[in-house]
Amino acid sequence: MIHHLDDRLREEARRYRLVFACPDCASFDPAESDDRDDGDDGDDRDAAPAGRAPRCSLGYPVAPHVSRSLDDRDEVIFCKAFELR
Repeated sequence: MIHHLDDRLREEARRYRLVFACPDCASFDPAESDDRDDGDDGDDRDAAPAGRAPRCSLGYPVAPHVSRSLDDRDEVIFCKAFELR
């Protein structure tokens, strides 16, 4: 869902702490180093490869949603699958 941003929406988003970006979503899988595993068993097979790009576990593109800033854009794109962490 695409919404045009104006000063009122920016102010309300700040006041009510509106979150909409991928890093705030339960489906977001951030890029992590290869030492993600807890290390207690010595098995790092489930650790993320070093340098892997952030991704959505549901397969949606993260580029339009990854920035939390409302100041440097004219519109905000809300993801239909967003689920607050």
